[in-house]
Amino acid sequence: MIKRFFRRVLGLPSHAPQRVGRERHPLRREALSAGALKTCEVLRQGGFSACVVGGAVRDLLLGITPKDFDVATDARPEQVKPLFRRALIIGRRFRLVHVMLGQETVEVSTFRSADAASADRDEHGRVLRDNVFGTQEEDARRRDFTINALYFDPSTEEIIDFHGGLADLRKRVLRMIGDPVTRYREDPVRMLRAVRLAAKLGLTIESATRAPIRKLAPLIERVPPARVFDEMLKLLMSGHASACVRQLREEGLSEGVLPLLDVILEQPLGERFVTLALAQTDERVLSDRPVSPAFLFAALLWHEVLAASKARQAKGERPVPALEAAMDKVLDAQFEKLALTRKLTATMREVWTMQPRFEQRGGQRPYRLLEAPRFRMGYDFLALRAASGEVSAELEAWWRTFQHADADTRKAMLLPDTGPRKKRRRRRRRQEPAGAAVPRA
Repeated sequence: MIKRFFRRVLGLPSHAPQRVGRERHPLRREALSAGALKTCEVLRQGGFSACVVGGAVRDLLLGITPKDFDVATDARPEQVKPLFRRALIIGRRFRLVHVMLGQETVEVSTFRSADAASADRDEHGRVLRDNVFGTQEEDARRRDFTINALYFDPSTEEIIDFHGGLADLRKRVLRMIGDPVTRYREDPVRMLRAVRLAAKLGLTIESATRAPIRKLAPLIERVPPARVFDEMLKLLMSGHASACVRQLREEGLSEGVLPLLDVILEQPLGERFVTLALAQTDERVLSDRPVSPAFLFAALLWHEVLAASKARQAKGERPVPALEAAMDKVLDAQFEKLALTRKLTATMREVWTMQPRFEQRGGQRPYRLLEAPRFRMGYDFLALRAASGEVSAELEAWWRTFQHADADTRKAMLLPDTGPRKKRRRRRRRQEPAGAAVPRA
């Protein structure tokens, strides 16, 4: 009451929630997952409030099936955990509870304070730790975009909207809550998230939200690589990777995310190759087929590897060592920005080192290549190279036929073996010790 009075006297905007009844929106509790419903029910039975919040509410209102559901509550993490048989408190920057119900994991967060003075920050304004709890109104204020600050109460089927998120969703506008410069400084990853959501959902980034991005892009360099990598994976696996990459460049973010992306896209073959890779990835995601992050990152960085390898070969280095050195150089540059895992880079290396082997179509080499664990991924990469015009279509067609042919057909398809031959070690003749008796015939 007192807060509302001071807001009215000082002319400050009111954040009183708009409670939208079930008759004014299409969302029903049946649209939620079983885990989200159960989590909210258990929390309410424990005497706490509980709402589904954020991206799940936004997506359901847009007719999109959410990949996961988040729940917000006034219960503290240590109060949430005992209510469930399988629950785990995680996080340092933000303490959360992961509630595991069958195969589903529901993320439960406690309403947090929006008091700027309560958070630990670095010298650039980035929030390092923020575990001060607050009210639902404060929790809504500290969320990033208005369309992500919508709460759905399954018990009443009301949508609680503090910041006009429903109106922005209808207008398909992405708007930051609060001052965009301050919010980007608190968490620079929000700039990447703005691009991803705009591209994925077909939204227009509101002018004030968009204006500071290009200037503040260097702040991303101060974000832990693991967080940047997680956001990049979401962006590239969103089903709208092509649109996301285009918008990254338009907003001046590509150099801060993938330093080599601008260079790749400036090369005629590289641009076509990357465009095809992104289009294929989008097609697979939208049709619910599996997608390998290793394959996609290998495609994004391939032409840098290729250029570095050719430069070393021009100086007289042999092809295989040149390729190995080029892979090291390109991956080392990416490690500074992205937390590429050892498993991921190992797979990328396998795909890259397989490419020269496709040129060898004589002797036993094709048979050995077929037995390689990553052959299918390596062949798909070859097909992508052929589609972009980097290698001949005849080479891809040969391997497409060879891998499915019977033994006699494969034997007939083999070309003269022109690949490098292994040097045989010359056997040293065993020397007899001095003075040894020479056997007589």
